[in-house]
Amino acid sequence: MRLSERLPEGSRFAVLASGSGTNLQALLDAYPEELAVVAGDREDAFAFERARRAGKPVEYADPRDFETRKELDRELAERVAAREVGLVVGAGYMRVLSPAFLERFPAVINLHPSLLPEFRGLHAVSRALESGAERTGVTVHFMVEEVDAGPVISQEAVPILPGDTEETLLERLHPVEHRLLVEAVADYFWGRVKI
Repeated sequence: MRLSERLPEGSRFAVLASGSGTNLQALLDAYPEELAVVAGDREDAFAFERARRAGKPVEYADPRDFETRKELDRELAERVAAREVGLVVGAGYMRVLSPAFLERFPAVINLHPSLLPEFRGLHAVSRALESGAERTGVTVHFMVEEVDAGPVISQEAVPILPGDTEETLLERLHPVEHRLLVEAVADYFWGRVKI
């Protein structure tokens, strides 16, 4: 991992998260100054607790307060855009973003636990195991409205071992996720990847 690599001056990014926030933690550890805000749709997400412990602002939008996905996305985009970020990172955000969000920012990237286009969508790890595949992996990609269909930034294969369970496979996927996501943020801000 290129942990020693600094981001260009003025780099600011947001993270969208819905879960425990292990990928968020990797980004907080790598870029504590540049991570401007953590936003999401689940008030009880441990990712928000990680953000608060790191002194980062949190923006929560309750989906029940909005009639449509577009309205929720527009509100979340307004709150995130107020932090003047140049990139949004989906790190375990479990909603499909509409153009109301995606078109508001220069780029939105996402992490997915498979070698896209394989096992797009939910439950990618369990579906990889059920398929009998010999390997799966991690993909970082630009987000588009279609689920897990945006241009790939980076991928890395992870073998599926005999006797693997979802838990054991995830234990090997997580370090790869953390490394690829941290590297992708640097690659984006240094201009090594473009949409």
